[in-house]
Amino acid sequence: MKTYRIAAIPGDGIGGEVISAGVEVLEALAARDGGFSFAFDHFDWGGEYYKQHGRMMPEDGRDRIRGHDAILFGSAGHPEIPDHITLWGLRLAICQPFDQYANVRPTRILPGIVSPLRNVTDKELDWVIVRENSEGEYAGVGGRVHQGSELEAATDVSMFTRKGVARIIRFAFELARSRPRKLLTVVTKSNAQRHAMVMWDEIAREVAEEFPDVTWDKMLVDAMTMRMVNRPETIDTVVATNLHADILSDLAAALAGSLGIAPTANLNPERDYPSMFEPIHGSAFDITGQGIANPVGTFWSSVMMLEHLGEPVAGARLMQAVERVTADPRFHTPDLGGKATTAEVTAAVIEAIRSAND
Repeated sequence: MKTYRIAAIPGDGIGGEVISAGVEVLEALAARDGGFSFAFDHFDWGGEYYKQHGRMMPEDGRDRIRGHDAILFGSAGHPEIPDHITLWGLRLAICQPFDQYANVRPTRILPGIVSPLRNVTDKELDWVIVRENSEGEYAGVGGRVHQGSELEAATDVSMFTRKGVARIIRFAFELARSRPRKLLTVVTKSNAQRHAMVMWDEIAREVAEEFPDVTWDKMLVDAMTMRMVNRPETIDTVVATNLHADILSDLAAALAGSLGIAPTANLNPERDYPSMFEPIHGSAFDITGQGIANPVGTFWSSVMMLEHLGEPVAGARLMQAVERVTADPRFHTPDLGGKATTAEVTAAVIEAIRSAND
C-alpha cells in the first residue's frame, strides 16, 4: 500500500478549522479506497508562531517539508501582523523557493449553489484560471528610501523573464488542450504596460504555434472582468500574470457562489519540489472559532492534490461526494446563505464517501 506523506500547515484564522476537516475527509477516503493511506505531519507555522518567534516559520522550515509528497495549506493572514509579513513569511516563502510556478484555480457552479449571475449554470461557467505564480508583479523586487521624509520613495518592480512567461503559457495551452473545448484566453495589459506585457503577448503567439488544435484569443484584463460577468459561456481556460489572475480568480469564485468553495493548486509541474494545495478564502478572522467556515474549498483542493498524486479515481470519488453534499441546501454554510456548520458539512461528505456505490 502506498503511503503519501502530507505536510499539513493550517496557518491562521479558519485555516485550522478547514485543514482539520480536510484531513478528516482524506483519511475517510483512504479508508474507503483501501489502496493508499496518508501520513500527515502537522506544522504550527503562522501568525501565532510569529508572535512567539519573530518569524512565520522556522529557518529550516522548507527543509522539513521538502521531502513530503504534497503540502495541504490553510491560510496566511493575522489581524495583529502586517499582511506583507504574513504572506512573504509563509505562503510565498514556500511557493517561490519550491518553484510552484503554476497556480491553477478551477471554477464552476457546483450542484445546489446559485451564481449571482442570472440563469447561469455549470454549462456556462466552467473555467480554469492559470496564474503565473513565481515572478511578475509579485517578484518582490523593489524597495523604499528616505523613509519618513518628504523625499520618501517606494518601488515594486514587475519582473518577467522569457523562461517564466513561456513555461506558464505553455502549461496553460497544454491544460486547454486536455479540456473538451480546447479554448484558451491569454489575459494581458499590453496597451498600457508596453514592455513586459508586450513580451508576454509575443511569447504567447510563439507558444501558440505549438498548439494548432487549441483555439486562443487575447483580452485586456479590464475587458476580461466584463466578459466574465456578461459572457461567461465564451470562457474556458485562462492564463494571466500573478497579479491579474489573483484578482480575476477571486471574481470567478464570487461568480460561482462563494470564495468558500474555491480551490487552488500551487504546482511545481516538474516535481522537483512538493506542490501545495489550498482554499483561496483566506484566514477570515471575522468568523474564526465559530465553526461555520466552509470546508468545500479545502475538499476541492484535496481533489486536486489526489489527482496530482496519481489517485484520480479517489479524487473523482471525493468530488462526487462534495457535489452530493452541496446539492442539499441543509449543508450550506452561511457564506452560501445556509446555517450548516463546518462539522456538519464534513460529516455529510464523509457519509457520502462511505455510502457511494462504485
